[in-house]
Amino acid sequence: MKKFWLVIGTFVLLFSGIFSAHADDFNKILTKGKWVNKSDGYKISADNDRTIERYKTFSFNADQTFVLDSIKTKFRGEWNVIDNCIYLEFNNQKLKPKIANLTDDQLIVDGEVFKNHSGAVAGLLNFYEYTGIYNATPGHLLMIVVGIFFIFLAIRYNYEPLLLIPIGFGIIIGNIPFFQAEGFNLQLGIYEEGSVMNYLYFGVRQGIYPPLIFLGIGAMTDFSSLISNPRLMILGAAAQIGIFLTFLGALVLGFTPAEAGAIGIIGGADGPTAIFLSSKLAPHLIGPIAIAAYSYMALVPIIQPPFMRLIISKKERKIRMKPPRSVSKLEKIMFPIVGLLLTAYISPSSLPLLGMLFFGNLLKESTVTRRLAETARNSLIDIVTILLGLTVGASTQADVFLTPQSLMIFGLGALSFVVATCGGLFFARLMNVFLKGDNKINPLIGAAGVSAVPDSARVVQHEGLKADPTNHLLMHAMAPNVSGVIGSAVGAGILLSFLM
Repeated sequence: MKKFWLVIGTFVLLFSGIFSAHADDFNKILTKGKWVNKSDGYKISADNDRTIERYKTFSFNADQTFVLDSIKTKFRGEWNVIDNCIYLEFNNQKLKPKIANLTDDQLIVDGEVFKNHSGAVAGLLNFYEYTGIYNATPGHLLMIVVGIFFIFLAIRYNYEPLLLIPIGFGIIIGNIPFFQAEGFNLQLGIYEEGSVMNYLYFGVRQGIYPPLIFLGIGAMTDFSSLISNPRLMILGAAAQIGIFLTFLGALVLGFTPAEAGAIGIIGGADGPTAIFLSSKLAPHLIGPIAIAAYSYMALVPIIQPPFMRLIISKKERKIRMKPPRSVSKLEKIMFPIVGLLLTAYISPSSLPLLGMLFFGNLLKESTVTRRLAETARNSLIDIVTILLGLTVGASTQADVFLTPQSLMIFGLGALSFVVATCGGLFFARLMNVFLKGDNKINPLIGAAGVSAVPDSARVVQHEGLKADPTNHLLMHAMAPNVSGVIGSAVGAGILLSFLM
């Protein structure tokens, strides 16, 4: 009996040794290079074989793992040798296992081969693969329609044309489909290293463009109405409630604190501030956040009036305010210096934005740097607006932009804008409880607390004229409007210091 088991054991050891040696042979052959799918099967590629860039390839590793590169996607898995066959088990559960056979340095995987086309036909097929027609998806077409819609709003209804036309055209550029593959870079798209659009987008990713926009805004803004009636600054602060309530709403919906902070700033209705903060806290959400912020800024004449008429009675809309007092040149020069010191010491993180805003204003008010002020409020801001709008629009590539997160951001953005508007209106009514006679303010100007300069102030003027054709509120509304710009930048700095 012992001899029987000894014979059985000898056979087992012999066969296991043969199998082990056979597996070692497979291992040496499979791992000696990259296997490229030719017309008759997979073959080891030569170092100068350029077809490796266009065909499926298998890479086998000594640790029994493999990679299948099918041009646009890479699949990984494990391989084992059983009965002279190579079993390929994919990590992706949707892919069925494959069986491969190795004969004469040629790998046949479930009979998979490419057709051997002529050179002319292969060239035409290659050209077709690179066309937008071949690579287009429903998402690309949808985003192109959105871009055209933005351009339509800008031209037909004059809604923020300086922003919506660059953004709309950028959306179209960003959604022209082209061939993309892992490890294959045509240097065309905004997310492809080395492309022109990628270099231009650097200013958005690193938060360079927003401070330059603020420099131009400062050089074109007159803070006289705010200086003459400082109490109206409270309305600009009250409107920022939309930022913090949206921040809480984003947390409830499952966004991280950093993402929620970047989304919340949409409530300030300040596109540059939204881009600056999202570039620091949530770079992957810059596209939807920026598009939401600028969209709602452009739609101020549509969004705000219904809430203004709902919250403010017709009698209150007719309230006349005392004309603002005249402001001296010294006050105008001192304001940007004092304003910078106060706000920057409270929120140093807002320095890139407020520093440039107040610097631009000092260039304007000093009257001795007219050339610099002219450049900042004309040429410079125009150039940066073009680059910012175009690249932000191009960042809305369908496969990156059309996600459930983007839809939630748009919903939260709309909510934050409404809350900010209502916050300013209610606080203006509250202020009137403590004011008497001629000191009362027209509560409509509370809506100008959002940072959409000067559009929200114009909406206040328009609604005021509807109630009383002789009541001009524009100059009064500019006070909370410009304070809203300062308030949103301070709010962004506070969020940045808490969430970085």
